[in-house]
Amino acid sequence: MSNRARKSAIVTGGSRGIGQAISLRLAADGFAVVVNYAGNAAKAEETVDAIKAAGGMALAIRGDVSNPDDVEKLFTSAKTAFGGVDVVVNSAGIMPMATIDTVHLEAFDQVIATNLRGTFLVMAHAAKDLEKGGRIIALSTSVIAKSFPGYGPYIASKAGVEGLVHVLANELRGRGITVNAIAPGPVATELFLKGKSDELIAQIAKQAPLERIGQPEDIASAVSFLAGPDGAWVNSQVVRVNGGFA
Repeated sequence: MSNRARKSAIVTGGSRGIGQAISLRLAADGFAVVVNYAGNAAKAEETVDAIKAAGGMALAIRGDVSNPDDVEKLFTSAKTAFGGVDVVVNSAGIMPMATIDTVHLEAFDQVIATNLRGTFLVMAHAAKDLEKGGRIIALSTSVIAKSFPGYGPYIASKAGVEGLVHVLANELRGRGITVNAIAPGPVATELFLKGKSDELIAQIAKQAPLERIGQPEDIASAVSFLAGPDGAWVNSQVVRVNGGFA
């Protein structure tokens, strides 16, 4: 890692749900955190305020990960604010439900733009800016193994993310930078819970041997491991953090 007094991390989609939990955990681990968000400035500032109230350092930066100019600004702002970037966590993503049908082509294009093109852009800048000891962590999904109807565009985008992780790990050979993905199972976020009955949530919870829905903090703990000293020998892996869901 860098010799700067405090390491820094960028968390895309860092203001809500899993991304927010990751931002808070990395701040607790001692990182200065750049909280990237797409539109909800109030939630981003709420996350930054929580980090600062606990004695940490944080900065909110608005940007669409599918936009090259926004991603460049995100990394430039992080380097200006904290002197460099040590860890990049790409948590930004969308999950529209859409069957494989031409009427859903727009939904497909949107999810590919955010989830896959966004990951490509964030990874590309991370590869350029991180120094030896850096960590790149992308968010995938355990639903890849389930092939549920209606998840086609989302699964396609995240399968692509996992492919990029393995390739980038090889492209960074010799630089001492790890590249991994975390694939959560069902997690109790606003995105997941919306529109689901208590009965359906209980049914989904039973699918994993641990018989519960994951919490955002469960995913943040895995990110903390990969971003910290104990994760230094883990590289080019997809860690399925899901209670045995898949």
